[in-house]
Amino acid sequence: MAYNYRFAILLVLLSATVGFSSAALVQKKPPVLTLKGNITLNLIWYGKFTPIQRSVIVDFIRSISSVNAAKGPSVASWWKTTEKYKQGVSTLVIGKQLLLENYPLGKSLKSPYLRALSSKLNGGGARSITVVLTAKDVAVEGLCMNRCGTHGSKSRSVNSGAYVWVGNSETQCPGYCAWPFHQPIYGPQTPPLVAPNGDVGVDGMIINLATLLVNTVTNPSQEAVSACTGIFGSGAYPGYAGRVLVDKTSGASYNALGLAGRKYLLPALWDPQTSTCKTLV
Repeated sequence: MAYNYRFAILLVLLSATVGFSSAALVQKKPPVLTLKGNITLNLIWYGKFTPIQRSVIVDFIRSISSVNAAKGPSVASWWKTTEKYKQGVSTLVIGKQLLLENYPLGKSLKSPYLRALSSKLNGGGARSITVVLTAKDVAVEGLCMNRCGTHGSKSRSVNSGAYVWVGNSETQCPGYCAWPFHQPIYGPQTPPLVAPNGDVGVDGMIINLATLLVNTVTNPSQEAVSACTGIFGSGAYPGYAGRVLVDKTSGASYNALGLAGRKYLLPALWDPQTSTCKTLV
C-alpha cells in the first residue's frame, strides 16, 4: 500500500481560514515495511533534469549519512531523529542511477507505471529504496490533485525493497507541492520564501523527498514527518513556515547545511520521545 504525501498541507493551509485542527489532518496508515541498517538508494530520473538539478538532489542524499556533517544544523543531524524510532540507525548509500530522458512511457503516467519504473533497478534487495523522480513536464496521476509523491513496496513481497516517487511541480502546481517557495493555492497569501538552491521545483522536491524517505524508513503508525506538515522552523503555524535561517547574500531560506556547501529547507520530524515536532532551528 502506498502512502500519498502532501494532501495534508493543503488542509493545513485551509485551516488558517476555516478553523480546521491540524492535529486531525494526519492520515495514519498501517505499516508497509521497515528498513534499517545500510540501505541502498537507487535513483531513476524520468524526463529531463539538468546536471545541476541532479547534483542538488544527489548532494542532499549524500548529506543524510555523511560522517563529515557541517557545523550547525545539518542534513545529517536532521536525519538522526529517525534513530529514535524502533528500527534504529539507518544509513543511506547511493547505489545505481538510471537516466530515462526519452520518456519511454510517455509524459502522462498512471500510478501503476511508477512501481513498474522502480523495478528497472533492483540493486540492494530488501534493504533498498528505489526513488523515481519525474521531470517538470511529466504529468503523473494524482500529482497536484491529492499528492506530490508516494511510497510503498516495489511488489507484494517486502523482500523486493521499497520505492518512492516524487514529481517536479514547478510548472504544474508549485503552490501545492513546492510551498513555501511559492504562494499557496489556498489560505493566507504570505510572500514565498526564496529557494535555497535557486530552483523552486527542485527545492520543493527536496522537501517531499525528505518526507517520503523518512516515512519509508520509520513507517510507524503515525508517519514521522506527516505529523508535522508545514512546519520548518520554530513558531510555525498554518500558512507560516516558522523562523528559519536566511542567507545574507542570496536571501534564500534554509534550515540545514549539506555537503558541497549546499543549503536545504527540511520539514520538522515527529520526535517519539518527546511527542513534539522537532525542528532544526
